[in-house]
Amino acid sequence: MDLTVLSTPFYFATMEAERRWLRLNADPDAAGQYEASDTRANLAMGTASLVVPLVTHRLRRHMEWGRGAAVRPLLGGAAVATALHIGAEFAARRAARRHDPDTRALAERIAGWSSVAAMGAVGVVVTSTWASKMSPQRIAARTKRPVGTGWKPMATAIVGWDLLYYWNHRLMHESRFMWAIHVVHHSSERYNLSVALRQPVADALGTFLPYGVLCYLGISPAQIEAARGINLLYQYWVHTEVVGRIGAAETVMNTASHHRVHHGSNRQYLDRNHGGIFIIWDKLFGTFEPEGDPVVYGLTTNVDSFNPVRIATNEYQLMAHDVASARSWGDRLGYVLRGPGWNQSGRSTSSSFKRGVPEFSLESPTFPA
Repeated sequence: MDLTVLSTPFYFATMEAERRWLRLNADPDAAGQYEASDTRANLAMGTASLVVPLVTHRLRRHMEWGRGAAVRPLLGGAAVATALHIGAEFAARRAARRHDPDTRALAERIAGWSSVAAMGAVGVVVTSTWASKMSPQRIAARTKRPVGTGWKPMATAIVGWDLLYYWNHRLMHESRFMWAIHVVHHSSERYNLSVALRQPVADALGTFLPYGVLCYLGISPAQIEAARGINLLYQYWVHTEVVGRIGAAETVMNTASHHRVHHGSNRQYLDRNHGGIFIIWDKLFGTFEPEGDPVVYGLTTNVDSFNPVRIATNEYQLMAHDVASARSWGDRLGYVLRGPGWNQSGRSTSSSFKRGVPEFSLESPTFPA
């Protein structure tokens, strides 16, 4: 059984203890206080993060390059969408020369959203293939290394997992298609133990550094999975305002103080303190920031919704809108692969990380005449 699932009674017991302590000892308006709608959203996202992967794991094998039955239809659809985009873009320019705004607007909509369809289909094949081929089980089968026993391999797995987690976590803040997965966890404006359960549901759409590389060190997939559970369990307690600083341990370990910084939308706190168990990675690689000013939790502009579906899909909607509005394939790739705040003019995009969150619409993108 997954260690994080087995700990469910512990989660509820500690959340209730925290809620009561805050009610008696903290400011009623403090960000750590429990709000019913926010807590329900956190629990819903936590449940979805356990259920959705059961489905996506089964679907993923059908979309793996060289094996999956859905690969050809997806890539064929991408080719058709690309051809449609090229034709619609040509029609839009022709309509502009003829001063036909209605035809131009329709052609631009078709061109923009067909490019989204093409990139989405290719993206699903790429991420599914990467996740399947880089799984610990597949890597272990390729390496055929003898598995170590005792405490040393397990300790190596825990430290190695945390180092890889640091880079994957950092990548999720620095590449927009990865941020679209992770933004769910940052979208709460509260900060209490229930926020730790507000987990992403779209990991299948990411390309993570593979934890399976630990198999080259003689670590088994089971040990890697145990290290994952230990890492996630450790991170649970750092999602609280009840615990202040804890002295010398702050030098090496990730703590509630360090992780409050990570959840801050204050400018000086953005993209800081990515470590899971250990904060030394942030200190080594230049992303450490100590807690100073009071932390403002959430996004720089918040989703303003407790609807789990809206929380999970909001950034994807915004990213699709930006891709549809882009003027070149380079810009479209930039909106997906570069940072959440990038656009072709160097200003912020509509990403929920860097700027406002407009309502999703199929408004016409603008192509040069």
